[in-house]
Order: sequence, then C-alpha cells, then structure tokens
Amino acid sequence: MGDPRSQSADAADVARLFDPARLTQARRINKMSKAELHRKVGVSAAAIGQYERGEVRPRAETVAALADALRVPPGFFALGRPRAQVDIAEASFRRLRSTSVAQQQQATAYVEQAWELACYLEESVEFPEVDLPEWASVDSADVPDPVTAAQAVRRHWSLGSEPIRHLVYQIEQHGILTVFFSMKQDDSLDEKSRIDAFSTTALPRPMIVLTPDKANDVMRHRFSAAHELGHIVLHHGRHGTDSQLERQADMFAAEFLTPRDVIANELPRRVNFNRYEQISQRWGVSVASLLYRSRELDLLSESTVRRGYITLNSLPRRPMPIGDFPGERPELLKSAIDLLDGSGTSLAKIAADLQMPPRHVRRLAGIDDPQPKLTLLPNRLNDPNSALPHEFM
Repeated sequence: MGDPRSQSADAADVARLFDPARLTQARRINKMSKAELHRKVGVSAAAIGQYERGEVRPRAETVAALADALRVPPGFFALGRPRAQVDIAEASFRRLRSTSVAQQQQATAYVEQAWELACYLEESVEFPEVDLPEWASVDSADVPDPVTAAQAVRRHWSLGSEPIRHLVYQIEQHGILTVFFSMKQDDSLDEKSRIDAFSTTALPRPMIVLTPDKANDVMRHRFSAAHELGHIVLHHGRHGTDSQLERQADMFAAEFLTPRDVIANELPRRVNFNRYEQISQRWGVSVASLLYRSRELDLLSESTVRRGYITLNSLPRRPMPIGDFPGERPELLKSAIDLLDGSGTSLAKIAADLQMPPRHVRRLAGIDDPQPKLTLLPNRLNDPNSALPHEFM
C-alpha cells in the first residue's frame, strides 16, 4: 500500500487536470452503467454524467473513489497522455444484432487502450509499417470485389497460392495490430451473445480484435482473422447493409485462405469426410468451411451440402486450441514489451507511465498473468514437529 497522503495529493492534482473522456473509457471497459457507478462512488448518476461531459470536475475524494470503483490509479483520469477515441460505428462487429451496446462500448474502449499501449511502445520500438495495396486506404474509391481483393492481397504479401502458415503472424508482420479480447470474466454472457471478432480502421494503425474464448478452435480463429482483414481492406466507407458487408468479408476470407484456382482441384466431387479432414489440416480451415466452399464453387449441390452439414454435426470433434499454434496468437505487443524489458524498461514501468494496472497491460498485450509457484523445503517434510513453510519462487 502506498502512503495515503501521497494518494490524496495525486487525486487532488488529478481533480485539477481531470479528463472527462478517461472516465467514460474506464466506465465502459468495466461495462458499468452510470447508475452502477454512482452507487459505488456515492454521488448521483447525474453527477457522473456531468463529469463525463466536462460540465463539472469531481473533487479529490471523488476522484479517489472513482479510481477505486473502476480499478485504475487516480492518475489514469489526468489530462496529458495520448488518447484514442473509437466510436461503435467505426468498428466492424460480426454479431452486431446479438451483442449489447454496453458490450460494444466495452470492446471499443479496450481497442482504445490497446492502441495507447501500442503508441507508447512505438516511441521506443520500431513496428512493421502498414503494408496494404494502394487501394486499401481510407480515401480510395477504387476497391475491387472481395475475391479480386483477396487475390491482390496475397500477391502484395508474396503469399503465392499455397496454404498460409501462421496467419496472425503474417497479418502483424504487415503492420496490422492484432490483439485478444477475452470475455471469460463476464459470466453473465451466454455463448451466442459474446462478441465474435471485430476490426477498425479508425486509428492510425488498423486493428483486428479476436476473441479466443468465443470458440477456442484454431480453424475458426483463422477464418475470423481473415474475415476481419477483409473488412479492413474492403470497408473503409462501409457502403451497404451489415449483412452485405459481412458476406463480402466472408467471401474475402474464403478466397484468401483457399484460393479457388487451387482448392477446386483438391475438393472431392462427393462428400468425403476423410478427404475433407486431410484438406482441412493442409489449408488450416474447418471442414464446415470446406463444405460451404464446395457449394460456393458449384462442386456440390445445395441439398448435398445441407445433408453434409447434418452428418458433420453428428460426428465427434477434436478440439484444436489456439494456444497450440504459436503463429496464430498475437505477438506484436508482447514482443515489444519483452524487447523493452531487455533494455531496462519493465512492464511495471510501462504500466505506471500509462497509469494502468500492470495486470491490465498484460491483458492488452496477451501476456499470461504470472502464477506463484510453491516449493516445499525437503528437510522439513518428515519433521512432524516443524511447521510447514512455503516459498514463492
């Protein structure tokens, strides 16, 4: 615990330099309503709204209470640090209808903080340049159709027509920031209402957010990553309905992962699950997506594919956790933190500079929380008169 007097002084300083947007961001990332926050802090819900709109500045004791309720240092609310702002409309959510506004706000607040961490790290670490075709930019009106776009990105990244190994690594190597957003701590959500994946081009560096606990399966995970890459290169202006945009991103992902000129020669002309499994392992896509691809390329009839899905759903499935495939996990932020740590800047120092809890910085960077390890002292094990000590390694 720090000195309460210094904490009080910090809160007093922050009260004079209070950033209203930081309060909104912290509240949203905790998925807390104004009514819930006012009950924790002891001020009215109207006062919370006034703080967030910048109409009134909270007093020092209120700043301290807000920090405690939202699990951030008081300094988090101070002006002076780079801050991103991403609106829900600027993010491509795959399950827009089944996710609440609060969930979407939580996710975009998470993106804002991931960008702030990346911005901090880029002051000392050189990140890959954003490397996309010229037409895949915010001000381009000459965007090709999804299939042509996928083929163009493959050529631009010199991927040829072979299966893409380490897809997430490839995406990060071409300057697109990729992060995990876990919702395991939110037990109130059922499987269908959890955010699937999303992306945004509203920041200086495009970002893809993947949710490993939505379906911890590397095949689905790879398709989600390719789908979000499709949104990034196709949908800066977001022309069309949500269903149209989602369908276009699916078409991009299918062509990007399984180029039609090659995969059409490998797919069987009759449903053959042994063959599909072999192709699935070679190309890193699910059997279900191969069935859909077969219909898309007119290799199987719709009724045949429908029957294939029924059979597939009755078969046992072998899980393929994302953690077993290192090239499919985001590593850019983690690697940058490791590099800084090797040069003397610890994660604790990064967290202090960003005014974020170290555990949250680890979450943003995809770094597992360190777990204490216990060890028994051998010379005490067989001594009944001795208390059994424990050590943290």
